[in-house]
Amino acid sequence: MSDYPPIRAITRGPEFHWFGYYDKWQIDPSGRFALGMAVDFEHRSPSADDTVALGVIDMEDGDTWSEFGRTRAWCWQQGCMLQWIPDSDTEVIFNDREGDAFVSRIYNVKTGAIRTLSPAIYTLSPDGKTAIGADFRRINHMRPGYGYAGIPDPNRDVRAPDDVGVYTVDLETGASRLVVAIAEVAAIPYPHGDISGARHYFNHLLFNTDGSRFIFLHRWRFGEGGFDTRMMTANADGSNLHVVDDYGKMSHFIWRDPETILGWAYHPSHGNKFYHYRDLSEAEPEVIGDGVMTVNGHCTYLPGNEWILNDTYPSQGDRNQIPYLYQVATGKRVDLGIFPSPEPYTGEWRCDLHPRYSPDGQFVVIDSAHKGDGRQMYRIEVGDVVK
Repeated sequence: MSDYPPIRAITRGPEFHWFGYYDKWQIDPSGRFALGMAVDFEHRSPSADDTVALGVIDMEDGDTWSEFGRTRAWCWQQGCMLQWIPDSDTEVIFNDREGDAFVSRIYNVKTGAIRTLSPAIYTLSPDGKTAIGADFRRINHMRPGYGYAGIPDPNRDVRAPDDVGVYTVDLETGASRLVVAIAEVAAIPYPHGDISGARHYFNHLLFNTDGSRFIFLHRWRFGEGGFDTRMMTANADGSNLHVVDDYGKMSHFIWRDPETILGWAYHPSHGNKFYHYRDLSEAEPEVIGDGVMTVNGHCTYLPGNEWILNDTYPSQGDRNQIPYLYQVATGKRVDLGIFPSPEPYTGEWRCDLHPRYSPDGQFVVIDSAHKGDGRQMYRIEVGDVVK
């Protein structure tokens, strides 16, 4: 791997370590401390009694791991939504289970103080003052691997419940309110068929870069088959709902700026591609990375929006996963390494790379099981690539 940027493991066995999703702050503002989770098993779904350890890695002191807590609300793909609160070097947030409710906890890594908010959260506004969440009971029911075990979905037999959906959470007061109900969105006509007989849920919430609007994916299933997807946006208070994409196949996405969304989707103009969508616009989306970013991946923009950080799923045969950088102005792609995914890492407990960048854009952290010692986290130096 000498042709690739320098890489080092920042976690090690015997426990297995990972972070999860690509659109959350794993690294603190100083670039020194990385968040992570640790568990002593792999290759099965979490049960209601399984806990994971939460820790901070000091990357300037031998990558030492300091555990600060545990949680019973987690999944393989997105963990427990552990993340630094934006622009804070002291507070992190994560989800947990308390009695018959999923909650969120804000932990101060300097003082050890912890406070609990009654709803669990999905993502945070850029100013760190507000969160939005969805019903993790229903997500677990509708798509195991993204929700949390331990509490059954009270609306299991309801196709489009009107008492759950997207809710906001004030991180200072803990006040929460439902702002977009599943029933409200399920009732919006779908131009490609009748979806009234499907079971509906929301997943993958994300604020835009100034906190004025957020994305959520409206998904539905008929019977036990696969799901279809409609990308929706709304104002921070849930008003002004807008359908960004309704061709059914929207997958991973990221906001480039307050109005522009990069996402992998099907569109009749060019098929399955990465596209730029303009929020609150009916304009046709623009293909991005044509012929270079050719497969679905977990995409983000490095600071300055000149480079897209992305990855691939395991390739056929050799099961190689590749994180890479794509230079928007030139169309140049720079691969950051090849990381084979061992055969057991499939389905719900696969180990996606989910590349996350540091606040200064100088390094990237991935989850990978390529070394044969289970999922661990690896730091890749990209400063010389993007300089």
